[in-house]
Amino acid sequence: MKTSILDNGLLWFGAAVSIAEIMTGTYFATLGLETGLAAIILGHIIGGLILFGAGYIGAKEEKSAMETVKSAFGHYGGLLFIILNIVQLMGWTSIMIYDGALAANSLFNFGEPLWAIIIGAFIMIWLKIGLRNFTRINCIAMVSLFLLTLVLCGLIFNNYQPLGIMDESLTFLGALELSVAMPLSWLPLISDYTKDAKQPVRATVVSVIVYSLTSAFMYFIGMSAAIYTGETDIAVLMSSAGLGIAGLLIVVFSTVTTTFLDAYSAGMSGESLSKHIKGSTLANVTVVLGTIAAVLYPMDNIIEFLYFIGSVFAPMAAVLILDYVFKRSYHELINPTNLIAWFGGFCMYHYFLRTEFMYGATLPAMLGAACLCAVLKISLGAKVDAKI
Repeated sequence: MKTSILDNGLLWFGAAVSIAEIMTGTYFATLGLETGLAAIILGHIIGGLILFGAGYIGAKEEKSAMETVKSAFGHYGGLLFIILNIVQLMGWTSIMIYDGALAANSLFNFGEPLWAIIIGAFIMIWLKIGLRNFTRINCIAMVSLFLLTLVLCGLIFNNYQPLGIMDESLTFLGALELSVAMPLSWLPLISDYTKDAKQPVRATVVSVIVYSLTSAFMYFIGMSAAIYTGETDIAVLMSSAGLGIAGLLIVVFSTVTTTFLDAYSAGMSGESLSKHIKGSTLANVTVVLGTIAAVLYPMDNIIEFLYFIGSVFAPMAAVLILDYVFKRSYHELINPTNLIAWFGGFCMYHYFLRTEFMYGATLPAMLGAACLCAVLKISLGAKVDAKI
């Protein structure tokens, strides 16, 4: 059964309506409203374009995200990125359940471990319903959640005055990378969904636009909440604003609809890793492990995690896109040229991030990886890209 453009739009709308994105937005408060908003918008434009580039390839080829990566890096070379993707998806699952449980418990104090278990159970129910069978449920949930976030936004601007929070804990370039990193975290996932669309390319365009706009708005809500109220715990703000049950619904359903995608794609990546892995089983295992991790470990600061995602998947996307444009071979077991280029971009990202380069880390790392890839291909030619 093929999915519609509306199905994909709603899916990615649900991915963006996320407590994690709102909480990440609170970090931007140190820049002030105008500068912070500029970092959010510019970062989501850059991240959205990269996301589209990777999604377009999967849509055209009608392959899952990790299958397209195998095409560029070779069957065995692609395993590295499949493993890294599963790790980041398990990490996101843990973070989302942790943040959701923390926020829910601030609204209704039943204990964070219990809320983590409840949220984990809802995610597993969502997985059971399946990607193609929950359109109507998802539509109702997403519209309701978005309306509630609009109410929250209105409460912030109508009842508070900006506090003018400014310090040097986060630079503009650091904020820009955090803004880019969130779309990049979905880069290894997008074509898992658009490949099954009736109109894959159009579905990719709609998915990227819907996600980028909604994600930027979630960041804006988090930043505004911190600037206007001085409160970085969004659940406390919801409680003080009297949202109560409505706030709880925002927390639980936004966590479920976003984390569902992480767990589902972890399963799909597992199937790309080995034919002996059943995707639905790994998806449920991801939720169970994420719930356990959320109960046992604190995950209050995810900045380094986001930077790590950017360093892995930004240069990977550059090599993937370049390789696709120049008509790669689909039969390699491993492609050393592309792997070396990716590793060069990975190192460049961390170098530019550490030195706070004036153009950030993502674009220089991607450009460096693409140039290195092109130079290696021209210099070594078919000898490097032969089957080995």
